[in-house]
Amino acid sequence: MTIAVIDYGMGNLHSVAKALEHVTHENVMVTRDPRSIRGASRLVLPGQGAIRDCMGELQRTELEGLVKDLLEEQAKPLLGICVGQQMLFDRSEENGGVDCLSFLPGKVRRFGHKLTTPDGERLKVPHMGWNRVTQHHQHPLWNGIEDGARFYFVHSYYVEAERDGDIFGTTEYAGIDAHVVTGRGTVFAVQFHPEKSARDGLQLLENFVNWAP
Repeated sequence: MTIAVIDYGMGNLHSVAKALEHVTHENVMVTRDPRSIRGASRLVLPGQGAIRDCMGELQRTELEGLVKDLLEEQAKPLLGICVGQQMLFDRSEENGGVDCLSFLPGKVRRFGHKLTTPDGERLKVPHMGWNRVTQHHQHPLWNGIEDGARFYFVHSYYVEAERDGDIFGTTEYAGIDAHVVTGRGTVFAVQFHPEKSARDGLQLLENFVNWAP
């Protein structure tokens, strides 16, 4: 088995690869070579920073078409991480509006400005740090992870999926139930960083390695 972390110039590539290497003896490679990506058994689509830059680099490296094909083919497991989750949807409000990959119907929205709790406590954007994830639907990647487990987040924008069946986990922040775990078929995507989320993050990555959709 080979796990390819898609290198289009954005994302925490080597930290993700190191975390995968920690949970498996299988070959993990960071690559932008189309032949290697297509030949891999499993794929990871990372992302970090502004979505305009992520989509721009995906286009500049001429990998956008390949990623779209792989998503539609549903031939192998693919894990999206952080902006790699957001890119799967139709459009993001970030940077004045950016068209994304349109694999899943829905939008990426900003949390807003001057957020507060019901008690009047000021909330920060980006949403940064540990937060609980409520499991919305069962999935093999939840194996060994308790409902309400904490994962590590860094994001100012959140996914709003259109289809309930595409939502596998939510996190409450600023009165919003953000759809932080989504997917369909052989695709599973998370807004949080599993590579920074201690035992449960590593368990999710191990589940991904062992997943046989």
